[in-house]
Amino acid sequence: MIKQSDKITNARTGQVMVFLKTGAETNGEILRIECFSPPTAAKEPEHIHPLQESKFEILSAALTFSIAGKETIVRAGQSVTIPANVPHFFWNSGDSTAHYIQEFRPALGIDGFFETFFALSNDGKLNDKGIPNLLHGSIIMLKYKNEIRVTKPPWLLQYLTYIVLAPIGRFLGYRADYQSTQGVVK
Repeated sequence: MIKQSDKITNARTGQVMVFLKTGAETNGEILRIECFSPPTAAKEPEHIHPLQESKFEILSAALTFSIAGKETIVRAGQSVTIPANVPHFFWNSGDSTAHYIQEFRPALGIDGFFETFFALSNDGKLNDKGIPNLLHGSIIMLKYKNEIRVTKPPWLLQYLTYIVLAPIGRFLGYRADYQSTQGVVK
């Protein structure tokens, strides 16, 4: 379980997260993370946070966002808030590492999702688009369905696929929470 001051790194994108406030420590009110994202062509899949607002406060450099299909660059000294259920993704298209504070309200279990996906990345268990195999992904995405969903294919099709495949994945030993062989940096 992620705690305040824990640090995780995503081997695929180079993104680093340092947890400043966690949902467990704020009674679910907020997750606040200090993040560093180096320049990369690797983009996360377009997704939504069905029940959470997410905010980015850029401290240095810039991030490029696609929000509801509109691309915008948010620079140092600026912030952007993405309402719940709005399709988005972001990346660093610049030439220096972006430093920013990211917040999620309410926190829900998104910190567990990040811990799981960063661990999968570090152990080489994500494809070049940042997705685990479908059996493992089905279990994870069912657990975190209130925190995050990819926008394609449509949610109903995803949900039905996950419901069918998750029992097979569990039978094969996959779990919703994945711990890296490298662990969390304290």
